[in-house]
Amino acid sequence: MEADKMFEKIKIKFYQLLRKSEKYTKTDMVYLFKGGFWLTLGQVSSSFSSFLLAIAFANLIPKETYGNYKYILSIIGILNISTLPGINTSLIRSVAKGYEGSILLAVKTKIKWGALGALVSLFLGAYYYFNNNTNIALSLLIASMFLPFFDTFNLYGPYLQGKKLFENYTKYFISVRIGAIFLIIASLFFFKNLFFIVLIYFIAWTFFRYLIFKRIIKKFPPNKKKDKTTIDYGKKLTWANVIGNIAMQIDKILIFHYLGGTELAIYSFSIIPTEQIKGLLKNIQSLALPKFSKNNLQEIKKTIFPKLFKFSLFIVLIIIIYILLAPFLFKLFFPQYKNSIIYSQVFSVSLLAVPLLLIISVFQAQKMTKTIYIFRTSSAIIEISLLFLMINFFGLWGAIFSKIIIRFFNLLLSTFLLKKAN
Repeated sequence: MEADKMFEKIKIKFYQLLRKSEKYTKTDMVYLFKGGFWLTLGQVSSSFSSFLLAIAFANLIPKETYGNYKYILSIIGILNISTLPGINTSLIRSVAKGYEGSILLAVKTKIKWGALGALVSLFLGAYYYFNNNTNIALSLLIASMFLPFFDTFNLYGPYLQGKKLFENYTKYFISVRIGAIFLIIASLFFFKNLFFIVLIYFIAWTFFRYLIFKRIIKKFPPNKKKDKTTIDYGKKLTWANVIGNIAMQIDKILIFHYLGGTELAIYSFSIIPTEQIKGLLKNIQSLALPKFSKNNLQEIKKTIFPKLFKFSLFIVLIIIIYILLAPFLFKLFFPQYKNSIIYSQVFSVSLLAVPLLLIISVFQAQKMTKTIYIFRTSSAIIEISLLFLMINFFGLWGAIFSKIIIRFFNLLLSTFLLKKAN
């Protein structure tokens, strides 16, 4: 009993401390800690499992095979646009407003539109088959079978986030990752062929996402309220980000074509650590979106810029620590990729642009469709142009510096657009 009383006192004191800190942070710290704890736990588990997967790929399969694997995933990343990924963000907003029934409508829409991407994947597979690249052809054939469903069953995430059930979201998110990545790593001990690696990848992720999706719908049945704007707004977000999604994958596609699979493997391991750190920091976007959906733009603008500055100071410390640790980490876990170290250290500077994610949440929550179009289109066109030029002339360094430049450009552009918004 005494222990329970002591624990309760500590809990109350900590709660009071969080509330007092709001005077300085201008943020709901209780909400941030409760939601942020679970989302951060989920992302930590994600980063750790991805780290284990990277170790397996680095030590169990040749660089060329891994480069081909990343090339296939990049193509699928572009074709996945057909499943209207903007609906995922739109669904968070709708569910946060009480329109839970929108999830079933979102599932049907994503599957229907995803069939178009599957068809394109089949045509691309035929192209590679007639050009005597059987491995890539078969991999694209496999991808076409799973593409309409692969991302669709992941909608359990936006649904739970919209309901602010961050603890439940994290537990199910971790379950999916553990199951899928364990299956992929286990398969790497037996299969070194690209076709089988891609097959296991899609089976694992689709199967476990489907199981969790069914469980979520049964455990947290949605009400019958549907937001008629969920799909339309999701489509608008998708179209606004079409060129942006292409830009996210084009670096790997260009490196594969200009430099080959081995160089793509080196580049991929160069950016993995920074992208994982960015993923950890990205949780703030998921937490902010439901909050920003309930506040008006002028209220948000009064407090967001001081928060961005404080966030940036925290990121500087992370970058310094990573640059110091990178050589040790690569030599210990990725000995075959020691030549990726210098690229990775330089690329980590791009983390300074992470506060951009918070600004994007404002645009999405306030349904600033025109602003999103301007931002995404401008950013993507410049990024694709830079990558074409710099990879062609400077190889991997061209890709690294292009990504850094565009991320800082995005931060400046988004800040400008937010300040000008009414």
